[in-house]
Amino acid sequence: MSATFDRGVVLDLATIDAGDISLANLAATCRTWTHHRATPADAVAERIAGAQVVVTNKVILDRARLAAARGLRLVCIAATGTNNVDLAAARELGIAVTNVAGYATPAVVQHVFAGILAHATRMAAYRASVAAGDWSRSGRFCLLDHPIHEIAGRRLGIVGYGELGRAVARIAEAFGMEVLIAQRPGGPPEAGRLPLAELLPRVHVLSLHCPLAENTRGLIGATELAAMRPDALLINTARGGIVDEAALAEALRRGHIGGAVVDVLSVEPPPPDHPLLAPDIPNLTVTPHVAWASREARQRLIDGVAAKIAAFAAGEPCSRVA
Repeated sequence: MSATFDRGVVLDLATIDAGDISLANLAATCRTWTHHRATPADAVAERIAGAQVVVTNKVILDRARLAAARGLRLVCIAATGTNNVDLAAARELGIAVTNVAGYATPAVVQHVFAGILAHATRMAAYRASVAAGDWSRSGRFCLLDHPIHEIAGRRLGIVGYGELGRAVARIAEAFGMEVLIAQRPGGPPEAGRLPLAELLPRVHVLSLHCPLAENTRGLIGATELAAMRPDALLINTARGGIVDEAALAEALRRGHIGGAVVDVLSVEPPPPDHPLLAPDIPNLTVTPHVAWASREARQRLIDGVAAKIAAFAAGEPCSRVA
């Protein structure tokens, strides 16, 4: 691959690279690259000035910043979501915008089932029991202190049946689970899908894979949590704002649902007093937005960005979003 563009800038490499992925394919697309581990808002305009290609994961590129970037031809969002770039402004200014889809599917599916299996096997509880000496004192070859259940034959509800939802469904069926699919929030009835209110009381696991939009913000609130089974597990690897976090904390404290695995919060990074970081919430696992972040997925992401730049330079289709 021969470089076509003179200068490219990566604004927030630290959210993609922990020093364990190769940037060789990206390096080949521009004669000169400047990599910033992070970029504060007041430094964006200066850092993208004179660049023809800008790569951003979460740094916001609004109308004013795009308009000031004379010579900018291509913005590559190193993610699937596009909410951090003003797409309308980019179109008006003649700046192409691309994103990368599908790169993290295996990682997210793995994370979902890590949560399901850890909950079903009571992995954390048994680890704590062994560490506390309960097994050594028991006089028995096994402990049965924490009831284990099989996921085969249990029902998994999926909200958001795109690539991720479908991939989760395939693995669930391989485990012998029954899969129920929720209707699109606010959408018309569809064959083979259930209204959310009908699905909730029937499922043992509810996994969220829908985007955050006006019709999904607060989709799972106190009413929906109350409708779920008392042994149900909620998994959110989508977006934090889809779940009413205070209501979830209270539902777990009161035992209204059996547990939750949450990888995304409404504010990231969260403040110390975030409702789901309280130490008294039982059966809750919070991970720091890492469901997508396997080394392999991050490599696919950066290579996907490089492929978009190369395709754009060659005048080939590059799945533009603006």
